[in-house]
Amino acid sequence: MKLNAETKNDNVNLPDYKKVEVSKYRDKLEILKQVAEQIEKDFYQFGFEVKFSGDPSGAYNELMTQIEEHVAFMLSQDYHRLVLLLYQIDLSEKEIIKNELKYPNVDKHRLLAELIIQRELKKVLIRNYFKENPDKL
Repeated sequence: MKLNAETKNDNVNLPDYKKVEVSKYRDKLEILKQVAEQIEKDFYQFGFEVKFSGDPSGAYNELMTQIEEHVAFMLSQDYHRLVLLLYQIDLSEKEIIKNELKYPNVDKHRLLAELIIQRELKKVLIRNYFKENPDKL
């Protein structure tokens, strides 16, 4: 993970969250808990319940299954709410389209669920980075 990419504009060290590899964090319990809490919070704001049991061995599948169900529902029944949720999570249309083109055979609800988990993880990692490095703000 490269969290010290220097921006040329400000001479400030900022995390390069676009290069964060999410797979290596899937088994780290504290990070998993934080990601689950962020997902729970964001989905709750839009009337959806996501619960994490705290079991790290099945955390990814547990969260993925719930998110997929909610996203599938919103895709078919409440697209406007999905758009608002994706905005809240800060998942850009550009990122979604890029991944739809890259993975054309993946169902949209699965792709969006994966992108949501990845984005929420990146938010947690960025937050933790700045907690540990307040001088970088």
